[in-house]
Formats: sequence, structure tokens, C-alpha cells
Amino acid sequence: MAEGPLLILLTLGAIALLLLLILFAKLHAFLALMLSSMALGLASGMAPAKVLKSMQNGFGEALGFIAVVVALGAMIGRFLEHSGGGRALAEWMLSKAGKERAVWAVLFSAFLIGLPIFFEVGFIILVPLAYSLARESKKSLLYFGLPIAAALTVTHAMVPPHPAPAAAAQLLGADMGKAILFGAAVSIPMAISGGVFYGRWVAKRMWVPVPEHAASAVQDDGLPPPNPGLVVLLLTLPVMLIFAASIAEFANSPARALLGFLGHPFTALTVTALASMYVFGIKRGLGRDALLKMTTDALMPIGTLLAIMGGGGAFKQVIVDSGVGPYAGKLLAASSVSPLVLAYLVAAGMRVAQGSATVAIITAGGIVAPLVKDIPGYTPEMILLALCCGGTVLSHVNDAGFWLVNQCLGMTVPQTLRSWTAMKVVTSIVGIAIVLLVQAVL
Repeated sequence: MAEGPLLILLTLGAIALLLLLILFAKLHAFLALMLSSMALGLASGMAPAKVLKSMQNGFGEALGFIAVVVALGAMIGRFLEHSGGGRALAEWMLSKAGKERAVWAVLFSAFLIGLPIFFEVGFIILVPLAYSLARESKKSLLYFGLPIAAALTVTHAMVPPHPAPAAAAQLLGADMGKAILFGAAVSIPMAISGGVFYGRWVAKRMWVPVPEHAASAVQDDGLPPPNPGLVVLLLTLPVMLIFAASIAEFANSPARALLGFLGHPFTALTVTALASMYVFGIKRGLGRDALLKMTTDALMPIGTLLAIMGGGGAFKQVIVDSGVGPYAGKLLAASSVSPLVLAYLVAAGMRVAQGSATVAIITAGGIVAPLVKDIPGYTPEMILLALCCGGTVLSHVNDAGFWLVNQCLGMTVPQTLRSWTAMKVVTSIVGIAIVLLVQAVL
């Protein structure tokens, strides 16, 4: 078995191989992770059978918890999307906030909708709202478009049950309930800073008209939209159940066993998924066959994500079993480098290099988890937040989200770089600054 500094070099070589396979060989991230895991294990001197066993254990450990969370989250989002509840919530908040506070209404609507719904889906649902507001107010489309984009992209990267933060939480051994609560808390100032403050600033300096192709892209079931209050209740139900369980545990309440069961992510998301099926499906006339089809449709797109998550777990386990994880962890613990900064930079580097925030956060989680394990003074939840902040930075031309915003808002590439890409940098910097400040205070 290789030892000491050679292990570090081999790990860096495996990471370089991973990037080469993704960027130049154009291999799927899952295959690249599997090949890089094998290469690292064999190069470090592990027996071939042990390498494969290590990968198997890592793959299974990564998916044993997270597959349930991601699947239930996808179901909730699918039924909300089908019912038109997201658009109904946004329009209701606009009517309550008034035109003068419309930007805040769309931001917080997008934030709530972004908790269970993937960025791309949420953006398609809400961008027609930005078109309408921009036409009525005669403002740049960025004034309303960036708050929507900021809130959706931040929750997608920071808050489980979205795949990337959920998988990274599992890899780091973070408590999922705390990961959801802390991720949501940090996401709010991140979204406000990038969406409202930077959005207003750039909208005054860059005129982006409503594109000619702009039209409503919302497809619902043709019935009146759900009650907005009910939509809010269902969107926040998992968070409330998890929060109640945390409070009961902290207060040593006699009901802590029951609330602990209800507040476990499995139970909280299952209850919410069933409630969503009833409110957004059965009550709106969907039969059993239609319900089954919608839940099946919701699960189909996550197969690729689960494969990548498992690959990240396999890579992490090989790093641990080869010995590089414990060795690098001792070096890091003895150095002045903050594990939070390390996690941020590794995720940011992966993000800039290969484009996908999901791949960046999951892969960086696999790399960082063995290095920062059991370092005193740093909780897995804080390291997770730093990792996710790094993984959401600097979306540019190698990111599908960049082109979605570019096309939907009708911008040129330079305009998209000055607006969307810069906004992503602002949210990322604000996020890591908050994490470092909280770590320094605690």
C-alpha cells in the first residue's frame, strides 16, 4: 500500500483523471467516477477485490438513505407542478404585496416553490410571471427575472431534498433535519443579495426587454388553481415536522419519540407526498391510474442523479480505504487551513471545471468527506454548507442552467455573464461569508 505524500499525489491524480474523463473524453459523470475510483484504489496498492468491495460499500452507503429522500421530493414537486400551485402561490403573493413590492413577492414565491421543485422546472413555471411584470412596469426583465432565478438556484444547491445537498449530507454524515433547516436559513440572505440587491443594480445598467417568443409555458390540469394557503402549508410541512422534532429533542419533551418519528425526513416527506397526491391530485379529479403514472414520471428523471450519487459515494469510500482520507485529515487538522475554506474551494473548482452544480457538490463531497472527518470544532452541517456554497458559484457556458436563463430571458452571452453568472458569484460569496462568520462566533 502507498503511504504518506504519495497517497496525496495519487488522489490528486485521480481527481485530474476524473475531470479529464468528464471534460475531454465526454464520459458520463457516473462512469468517470467509477473509473477514477478503480484507478485510485489500484494505484494506491489495494487488492483488486478490495477495491471493488470498497466501491460497493460506498455506493450502497451513499444511496441507502438518500434515494428515499430524493424520490419523495421529486413526487411532491411533480404534483405541485401539475396542479399549477406554484404559479397560483406567486400570483397570490403579488396581490398581497402590491406592485411596489412585487420583486420581494416573486423572490419569496420562487424560494418556497424551489424547496421541492428542481431549478429548471421552477424557472419555466415562473418566468412568464417575470414577462408580465416587466411589461406592466416597463422595467428591465432582469429586475424580476434574476430574483426568480436566484431563489430557485440557491435552494436547488443548498437545501435537501434536492439531490446535491442531500447526497453531500449523506457523504459527510450530516443530520438531514439540520441540513434542511440550516440550508434554508442560509439560502434566504443568499437569494436576497443576488436576486434583489444585485438584480436591482444590474437591471438599472442593462436593459433586457421581454423577448418576442415570450409566452406562458405553464401546463396544468385546466382546473382552478389550488388555494395558495394550502400550497404554502404543504411546501413547509416537512420543514415544520423536522423543526418540531428538533425542538422536542432539545427540550426533552415527553412527545419527543412521536415527534422524532414524524420529524424524520423519511416520515416528514412521505406524509407530505401523500398529502400532495390528495390535494394536488385526487381532489382535482385524478384517478388511480393517473396518480400512478404521475408518480412514475416523477421518479424517472432521478435515475441519472442516483447513479452519480452512488458513484460519488464509491469514490469517497476508496479514498477512505486507501488510507489517504485519514492521512490528509491529520495534516489538515494540524494545519491552519479551515476545513470550511477547503470544502468551498474544492467544490468551486469542480463547478467551474465541469459546469454541473449537482456533479460538483456530490463529487466534492466524496473528496472532502474523508479529509475533514472528526476534525474538532467543525460540524458536518457547517462543512456541508460551505461545500454547497462553493458548488453553486460561477455558472458559465459549460452549465445547462446558463443556457436556460440565456434563452428564456432572451439575452446575449455577454449579458448572461454580466447578470446570471455574476449573480451566482454574489450569492456564493455571501453564503460562504455567513458560514465563516457563524463558525467564528460559535
